[in-house]
Amino acid sequence: MSTTPPGRRRIRDRHGRGMRGPGVMPRVPGVPELPTARERFDELALDLIREVDEKWSKRLGMVEYAVEDAPQVPDDWTVDSVPLSSLVRGAGTRPTRIVLFRRPIEHRCETRSDLEAMIHTVVVEQVAELLNVEPSVIDPRYERD
Repeated sequence: MSTTPPGRRRIRDRHGRGMRGPGVMPRVPGVPELPTARERFDELALDLIREVDEKWSKRLGMVEYAVEDAPQVPDDWTVDSVPLSSLVRGAGTRPTRIVLFRRPIEHRCETRSDLEAMIHTVVVEQVAELLNVEPSVIDPRYERD
């Protein structure tokens, strides 16, 4: 026996989780209205990379920056930690690549300001490694912690 009035649809909320579906309806069907975690990370990383790269671009030469979700570590990896980034030096016409690994970086951060600081630290360390200088030369705000 149904308690729903005739002509009305019954809305199911069996587990008490509220409405199902997107919280914000997209203006363009199939395109999310809000940026994904990956898009937010990419935008933040790009802003921080741009700041360092503009200052050091003449000494850096041709450098490609990339973001990947996680590093590919071999099965026989014996180190207890997961790398946060990778630096692959260029040769000939192949540019140098600095790759940030999104998931390990996000995993170590609780807030957006922690995430900004972590990305900034990783980028500064990689650029310092590439130029063979101390990270504090790249950015005086650099803190080892």
